[in-house]
Amino acid sequence: MKPPPFEYHDPTTIPEAISLLGSYENARLLAGGQSLMPMLNMRYVFPDHLIDLNKVGGLDYINTDADGVEIGGMTRQRDIEFSDELAEHCPLLSEAIRHVGHIQTRNRGTMGGSLAHLDPAAEIPMVCAAMDARIRAQGPNGERTIPIAEFALGFMTTALAPDEMLVSVSLPGWASGHGAGFQEFGRRHGDFAIASAAALIEVGGDGKIARASLTISGVGPVPVRIEEAEEGLVGEAGSDGVFDTAAEACGELEALDDIHAPASYRQHLAKVLAKRALAQAWERAAS
Repeated sequence: MKPPPFEYHDPTTIPEAISLLGSYENARLLAGGQSLMPMLNMRYVFPDHLIDLNKVGGLDYINTDADGVEIGGMTRQRDIEFSDELAEHCPLLSEAIRHVGHIQTRNRGTMGGSLAHLDPAAEIPMVCAAMDARIRAQGPNGERTIPIAEFALGFMTTALAPDEMLVSVSLPGWASGHGAGFQEFGRRHGDFAIASAAALIEVGGDGKIARASLTISGVGPVPVRIEEAEEGLVGEAGSDGVFDTAAEACGELEALDDIHAPASYRQHLAKVLAKRALAQAWERAAS
């Protein structure tokens, strides 16, 4: 199918893009187009105006420092995948990004586009949830920072106002030597996950878990942090029993029930993948 008719705009600066976004009703931003273009062609969305961000400067970068990582909204997923700096400072994102679509889609797909689209099974929003990301948005009234917990409102729904655009994403740093685990189950490689799990673990000087993060995605409408499990892991040494207990909480999540999998299957996968991700993160942190 062909997309519905729309008026095309190609700004070259952030202020110009924001001005266009605020000037027209029913306008959509185009970043990599890997989500929006199929939706247009299948007539899922009907924008009257399409604002292309690909000529806008200052949105494509990866900056790392002691506090963490900042990634521009138009940074290509393929650049993230091959960034040595990012692999050192944020191994969870480096691992998860390889599960996003295929090489061809990662060549065009962007960090900000995936996050603003907020598919419930997408890997980038999941990593952002796991790392307590902060989203920098800009609109006609200036900039604001949105914590990821307040950004993901529901199924493919974000806290961005209609006249705001996502400018960058900040991922706070974890201690050097922390362990990251990522596990995903889908029908085929490159498909959206039926369920996935991400884990981060820091090991203290006593050889026990000093800090933990556990996130489940694909099961519900938004990625979910399993805070009960995280609290229970702190002060424990990693073991099958400890990880089994942490994973049990994942089986109680409210789950989607659709043509891809029943809710009970997603809940089962959440437990299995959570344990695997935690064990993987523990092994990497302990070594």
